[in-house]
Formats: sequence, C-alpha cells, structure tokens
Amino acid sequence: MTGHSHGLRAVDLHADYRSDRCDIVGDFYVPSLDAATSYDRAVGYFSASVLAVLGQGLDDFAARGGTMRIIASPQLTAEDVEQIHAGYELRAVLEQAAVRDMEQAAQDPRAASGLGKLGLLIADGRLDIKLAYISSHDRIGIYHEKIGIFRDGHDLVAFKGSANETMPGLVGNFESIEVFRTWEPGDRSRAVRISQDFEDLWDDRTPLLRVIDFTAAAHTVIQRCARSTAREVELPLLDGALITLPRPETSGRLAIPGELTVRDYQKQAVERWFAQGGRGILRMATGTGKTLTALSAAAQLTRVLQKRDQGLLTLVIAPYQHLVDQWCKDIAWFGVQPIRAYESTNSWYGKASSLLDALALGSAQGGVLVTTNATFAAGPLQSILARHRGRLLVIADECHNLGAKRLREKLPASAAYRLGLSATPERWFDDQGTAALTDYFGDVVFEMGIGDAIRAGALCRYTYTPVLVELDDEEAYLYAEVTEKIAKIIAAEGLSHDTDDDSPLGQLLRRRSNILGHARAKLPALRREITARRNDWYQLLYCAEGRHPLSFEGGDPHEPTQLQQALAMVGTQLRMPAAPYTAETKRPERQHLLRQFATGTQLQVLLSMKCLDEGVDVPAARTAYLLASSSNPRQFIQRRGRVLRKAPGKERADIVDFIVVPPSAASDLQHETERRMVARELARVTEFARLADNEAHTLDILRPLRLRYGLMDT
Repeated sequence: MTGHSHGLRAVDLHADYRSDRCDIVGDFYVPSLDAATSYDRAVGYFSASVLAVLGQGLDDFAARGGTMRIIASPQLTAEDVEQIHAGYELRAVLEQAAVRDMEQAAQDPRAASGLGKLGLLIADGRLDIKLAYISSHDRIGIYHEKIGIFRDGHDLVAFKGSANETMPGLVGNFESIEVFRTWEPGDRSRAVRISQDFEDLWDDRTPLLRVIDFTAAAHTVIQRCARSTAREVELPLLDGALITLPRPETSGRLAIPGELTVRDYQKQAVERWFAQGGRGILRMATGTGKTLTALSAAAQLTRVLQKRDQGLLTLVIAPYQHLVDQWCKDIAWFGVQPIRAYESTNSWYGKASSLLDALALGSAQGGVLVTTNATFAAGPLQSILARHRGRLLVIADECHNLGAKRLREKLPASAAYRLGLSATPERWFDDQGTAALTDYFGDVVFEMGIGDAIRAGALCRYTYTPVLVELDDEEAYLYAEVTEKIAKIIAAEGLSHDTDDDSPLGQLLRRRSNILGHARAKLPALRREITARRNDWYQLLYCAEGRHPLSFEGGDPHEPTQLQQALAMVGTQLRMPAAPYTAETKRPERQHLLRQFATGTQLQVLLSMKCLDEGVDVPAARTAYLLASSSNPRQFIQRRGRVLRKAPGKERADIVDFIVVPPSAASDLQHETERRMVARELARVTEFARLADNEAHTLDILRPLRLRYGLMDT
C-alpha cells in the first residue's frame, strides 16, 4: 500500500532533517507529498527546480486530486528596481521578474519537466501561485521566509528551515529543516501556528507584506514547458527478453502470457519504443503480429510503472467494431477483461466511470478501454478521458485513420505514452494528416515490411498474376475528364491541405478510383481466372465499392453492383459456395462466415469490398482476386497482407490483380492522361511483383505495355 492510504502518520517522519544525516528530498519531501492531499509552500527565491526533485511524488499527488498553493518572491534585478522607481506598474514588474525566474529555472530539463507537470493542476483549478513582497515606506523588499504545510484531511505536517525551493537548495547545499506534526503533543501548537501564518499570508493579512495573484501569468510558462517536455518520458531500456508474469486476477494489470512466444523482431520493436520514451509508430506488415507486439509493450510498461507504484489506463482505438472484438479477445489473454466502448453509451459508460474512480482511489492499478474511431471521437468517451488524471497509454490500431482532421483533434494531449500501429502510416494525398500523426505519436521507431516478414517466416511466400483489362470508350472519356479536374485543384492548392474523403479533391480522387475499380471488362476476365481455379477453396474476392460511376452519368441507375454481379457469377453460374462479407453483414453473421470459410468444406469464396482490408484474421485464405484497383498503397498492401498470413498446410498464396489499361484504339490526344494512369497502375504491380516468387514472369507480361507508354523505368 502507498503512504497516502494511511495518511501522514504512516510516513514515519522525524523532528528534523539535516543534509549530513539524510536525503531531505527522498526521506521527507517525496514521502510526505505521496501521503498528502494538499501542499502549501511559502519561500523566498522560489524556483521551479524543486518540481524536478518532487516529480515522482507529484504525479501521484496530481492523480489523486491533490491541491497546491505556492507563495514566492521574485528576484528583482537593478533594472527591475529602476523600472519601479520610474513609475512602471509594480505588479507588471513583479510578474515579469517571476516569469524570468521560472524560465531561467526551466533551462534545466529536469526542472522544465517538473514545471510542465503543473499544467493539469492549473487547468483543473487545483494549483494557485501568488507573489509576496515587502511594501513599507516606499521600499520594495523581498519576502524571505521558508515554511511549508502538508495536509491529508485529518492531520497536518508543518516545516520550516533553511532550504530554499530550488534545486541547489534541496540537492546541492547543506540544509536543515524542522518538522512539526499535529499528532505529537509537543509539536501541535507550533504546527497549527505555522499553518495559520500561511493562511494570513495567502489572504494578504500579514503586516508589511503584500501578496498578489500570479497563477494566470505563470500558466503561460507552464504550458510551454508541458509542450516541450511532453516526449521526455523517463523509461528504462529493457533488460533483455520481455518478462512474463503470473496473470493478475483483479488488478487490471496487463501481463505477457507464459504460453506466448514473442518473436525476436517483436521484442526489438518493443525495445525501440521504450528507447523513445514510450512514443512512436510501429510500421509492421499485416500479419506480423502488431496486436501482440503492442500488448507486449503495454505489459512491459505496466511492469515498469508497477515498480513505481503507479497505475496505467490503456486506451485502444481501432477502426471498426469487429477489430475491437479481436483486440478484446487478445487483451483477455493478457490477463485483463477490457471494457468495450461502442454502440450504446449505456452499455459501457458506467463501467468506464467506475474504472476511473478505482484508478484514482488506488483500488485498481490498471484497466483497458477498447473503442472504435467513431465512439472515441464522440462526447461521452472524450469526457471520460478528460476526467482521468493518472498515467495514460494510447494504442492506435491502423493509426493512419486518426490523421483525419475530425479524429486527430480529439487525441488526448494528456497521454504520456503513445503507440501507433500501421503497415502504412502515411496518409494518401494528405501530408498534413501524416504530419499530425507523427507530431502526436512520434516517428516510426520500428519497421518490418512484407519482404522482411516473408524472409523471417512470419508471412508465407506468394505468386502474383497481373491480368490486363481495358477501359471502354465511355470509361476512358470520363477518366480523362475527372483527371483534368484533379489536376486543376492540385495546381491551385497543392497537396499540403487536408484531403479528407469529403473534400473536393478527396471526392474526385475517389471518383477516379471508382472508374478503374468498376471497369466493365473486369467481370469477364474474372470469370476466366476463377474458372481456372474452380476446384480451389479459401478464395477471397475484393470488389469495388458502390456503383459504376457511369450509372450516375445517364446510365442505368438500377445496374447491379460489381459485388452483386460477381456473386451471381460465382455462386449461381459457376455453382461455387460463396457469400458476401460487407458493412451490412451483421456481426454474428460475420463470425459465422469466417468460421465456415476456415473449414475449407463449406464456403469456397468470400466476397468483400473494404471490410476485409483492416485487421480481420482470415489466415486460411490462399487466393485473392483484386478487382478493386486502388492506387492507394495502404489498401493494396493490406489486401496483400490479408492473404499472406500463415496457416497449417498453407505453403504459398496466389494474388490475381486486375490492371486497368486504356483502350488499344485510344486517341493520341489523351496519351499523357493514359500514360499517367498506366504509371499509377504499374506502381502497384511493381511493388507486388518485387517480392513474388514469379517476379520475372510478371514483368514479362507487362513489358509490351511499358514499351507502348515509355515506362520501362516504372
């Protein structure tokens, strides 16, 4: 149990402390702060440096809702005195001098870190600072008393002595203080008198002395220190292998399960994250175990904080509900029953609120909230995060999604520890969103691409078959028209502005992608490819979203979607057991479909649009048909990763990619537009072919196209 559980009486305080006999900071200040609910301090020459010394105690003090009042006297320079004599407003000169003192103290990084920790106390109305000065017979002097009071709600401890509230005063100098405890008969009257002296001083009732508010002026400096030191989290480097611990029953602490084999590259990823102070992004290929790596990092962090008697709230943010469910399953394996925060607020808000209370009271040492992007950004969960005053770890699954403006603005600034996970953290056509991600989470601290994962045996090998399909004349004309509009926006605004899907540029990019994705020639080509594999099981088919763009341009508004046409072809015409897996598929049905697919005897083909892009485990999949031709690296890299997961009896995967090219009889007028279209398609093909077992054969298929458009280097 920590000291505050039993109050100040349990701290075993002595009557006095002296530098030759003890460590004044470690033996008196920190234990007293750890047991107290309020701390009052009046000093001459106050320096923020003391907060570096008290840092470990201050965190717990703040998390428990502790309050602090500080009275200090600024050090006036000759120039300050001249300004006062010249008629400058006294209050402004004193504030200027005190701010200068704080900024000078904050040049010590330890002091800056301690000062930065005061931001939450000020924001919460739990820290006030005042300036004291002597004002008598037109003389401005410096208040030079040094007293302090700790309270726990029942008792108080008062002290006074030579130690200034400065780093040298507490650490470097030879100092002594006397301590008076209300539960000791000989101390009580003096302890109460010192406490009353502080109250008189605080309320400006002390003769000769004047006291003015300084909280607002100090806040600016404190906020600056909070921002500059936010990433300087003190965490030790890991000492070798990750430690597995017995799984706790009720503490809420994550622990690595004894039966989990953490791969060497996963250990390295955790160590790199720790080396950056618990900040950073892991760029790890789909299928390499990002979830287990992240939970191992969280468990290791829990272990470090446990040694300091500090709790940890972990917030996991995932794009979709089915990913929340998968995370919850793994978190339970790590010994904690998480709170699933999505759908009805009533189903989780009360539990989350109780968890925060338990963490604040010390009856729980940890807990995990798992939520969707949508619920994370909404008011109820944001209010929960605003209440939390303890240590917070944010884990963002597929963190590139959080670069969207409406989401990145909600990320909690109070999180000391931040871990982003993505195979592709860069946001497509959104430099601003990408920069916001690294500003919040930190840089990429560990990287493992698909090639590394295949070589390490974490993913299976694969063959790659590009299938060339032509746009028809109508599609080619519409593609050129949309491309021209995109070029005009980019020429006028560049690519640095926010390009969320609902922005004009985002809408045009999506529309152009849809033209390629819905190319009508793809379905006959698919029929040829899937017929050749008619007896194979474990097949995934990715279709384009929505309807063919021409259906909005005077075409048939009732034309079946690509997915509907593909399902009719595969299920009805070719008589292969098939089912759709889309956003409309209810969650219980999704789990049922995945189980059927994994048996290899019930469901031969699973058709989807985007729902299988991020995080869904379908390791049994052997073949993937990519009808939806996106040039967004994130989408095609994730789709490749989906089918490369290892499974029993699975030696390699087969990826069939439908590459859209211009009509062979296209006019020369559109040659440059067509060339760029082909270049975009070839960028994906080159990436896929590079790591495929049949790379040479793939490049041979594309050689005529490269020659036609002068793209031999692409």
